[in-house]
Amino acid sequence: MELLITTSIYIHAFLGGLGLITGVGSMAVKKGSGIHKKMGKIFSISMIASCILILPITWVPGHISPFLFLISLFTIYLVLVGNLSLTFKKRDKLKADSIDKGLSIGMAIFSIFMLVYGIYGLFNTVQDNALFLVFGGLGLFLTFRNFQFYKNFKEKKIAWLLSHLTFMIAALIASFTAFIVAGLHMWNIVAWVTPSIIGTIYIIYWRRKMKAKIAS
Repeated sequence: MELLITTSIYIHAFLGGLGLITGVGSMAVKKGSGIHKKMGKIFSISMIASCILILPITWVPGHISPFLFLISLFTIYLVLVGNLSLTFKKRDKLKADSIDKGLSIGMAIFSIFMLVYGIYGLFNTVQDNALFLVFGGLGLFLTFRNFQFYKNFKEKKIAWLLSHLTFMIAALIASFTAFIVAGLHMWNIVAWVTPSIIGTIYIIYWRRKMKAKIAS
């Protein structure tokens, strides 16, 4: 059993590394180009496979990690939403379908559970209580923004592009954070905050650039 777990962890690490490389690569090349799309697909497949592989292991005795479980779940959500955002570019898509809404509703329910459990942990002994509060709050915020997008995407010409950009970069931020904290074992505020600061600045930069390009 331990051999299977160890092998799975190595495969998870390989796929995660491949995802990080192609994720950075997709940001470095021209957006919308063939190489951007290819790297984006590799990033998406690698990250989803890596996260799915590690999810059950995070509950195995000796390998229990609420942090890795939560950030893997979030990465899957971010990558899926980021890719589904591209479908809203189609002129014949007039509203969010059941898959779009189901994914966001599922994350909202899970986020509420995490938030409630985190609040419970304020008055009781719960390991890594802050994680449940942070991820619960973040999950609700992201799903709220997603439902806003579903409601107004036809009113804004590049809403689909901004959504795709935001969620894919957020997925890369989550991946880098997991690598630094779980992979390099740097459990401190700098490890948590640095990827988010850099990623947020990049998101703001590209959102403004895209809006300016469309307006000109």
